[in-house]
Amino acid sequence: MRGGASFCFTFLLLALVCVGSTAVTHERQVPPEVRFKTGYINPVRKPAEFTSVMLWGIAIADVRVPGFKSAEIEIAQTQLSCRVNGRNIVLNDDHGSVRGGLYRRFPWFGTDAHGPMPLEYSPDHSSAILRVGLRPDKVWHFWAASPRASIPVGNLRGCAVKVRAKISRGALLQVGFDYWRNSTVGYGIGGNNHEAGASNWYFPSDQWQEAVFTDIKR
Repeated sequence: MRGGASFCFTFLLLALVCVGSTAVTHERQVPPEVRFKTGYINPVRKPAEFTSVMLWGIAIADVRVPGFKSAEIEIAQTQLSCRVNGRNIVLNDDHGSVRGGLYRRFPWFGTDAHGPMPLEYSPDHSSAILRVGLRPDKVWHFWAASPRASIPVGNLRGCAVKVRAKISRGALLQVGFDYWRNSTVGYGIGGNNHEAGASNWYFPSDQWQEAVFTDIKR
């Protein structure tokens, strides 16, 4: 038994070291100015009076990567669902289109002032293309093409975002969502939105990826 306990302790210690090493490596892959380098769930839950929700994404170029000026992210689908009364209810499900703007990167989202986000599309219009390498000085902040949705009345456990994307070399993607006071209120300065959290960053791949985030705790 003593030998078994020693083996288990050693295995657990190695596992913890591996997890810690992975987290450090992950953070080093993200540019230093980025505020949240790893995923998190906001410990402060949705205010009771907030009745709406909207998904979002952040796309940036990594200027440390050679050839970053050609970096791009192709987005085929954005979907937001919420679990109400034990059922997953889809509130946004858009294909080949997003909305958004170009925000200050230094410092990270230093102001809400932003300019239009240039969008291109695949030949068949099945995906939107963000050529982040053309404006590496900006955060490409996007959200659902369809309107901000109201949360169905009932017992809300939380919500989830899925973004189907292809990330080229020199580009990075993070997704999340905000709860809002209602479906039409503006950003303002009066606390009209509440960030639920954010995903880990997603890195370049030749394959399509599904970037996900949820505040539903298991």
